[in-house]
Amino acid sequence: MIIVLGMIGLAGLLGLSFAQRWAVRRRLLRLGRSPGDSPGRSPRFLIDVAAGLAVVGLVGHWWAVPFGIATGVGVDQFLRRREPADVRAARQRAVEDLPLGADLLAAVLRAGAPVDRAVSAVADALGGPLGERLDRVGRSLRLGAEPPEAWAHLAGVPGADRLVAAAVRSSASGGALAGALTRLADDLRGDRSVAVEAAAHRAGVLIVLPLGLCFLPAFVLAGLVPVVAAVLSDVL
Repeated sequence: MIIVLGMIGLAGLLGLSFAQRWAVRRRLLRLGRSPGDSPGRSPRFLIDVAAGLAVVGLVGHWWAVPFGIATGVGVDQFLRRREPADVRAARQRAVEDLPLGADLLAAVLRAGAPVDRAVSAVADALGGPLGERLDRVGRSLRLGAEPPEAWAHLAGVPGADRLVAAAVRSSASGGALAGALTRLADDLRGDRSVAVEAAAHRAGVLIVLPLGLCFLPAFVLAGLVPVVAAVLSDVL
């Protein structure tokens, strides 16, 4: 009876997950993308159901079914909020390419190219996630989009907000953008050096922790326990 109730409740959770997947697939089809790009193809719903069934099976009572459903929903929400590894890797590569992209864009602008053509040329040279974003920026500028709207395609890349601010400010004031991009590239490289140095110091601290956990019991057993035992033997 418990297993039947658990299966009924978790079947409802599974149906909800499939409904969400189908809604995502329909939206992707309307946008002209392949349904295979949908994140709903991940086995997340299987993990949700397995977590719920595990709770029901461990408790072994009918009143555990709501807790199993709640566990499945909670696991689904937790997994949904986790950033996919490919998205994280793409953002990291965009951050790494940003200083080079700023330098290339400054060089193309100094050569006399207009901003939209310069952005498209740099996008073709860079490729990758940052190149794709810059390509959308260049196409938006050529189609007549306002600079804030066009450069918004770089949103989400750490450090790109300063590039966007410089580009929008240059379009509004008519100031030279190449010099600002060169300074920005130097600042981004400096920030990366500081971040790498901080990560190295943090790694050193983290390495000391397991060593301390290994040596502390040995110190207690070899140093403190004999002393305490000797004192207690003299007192008693």
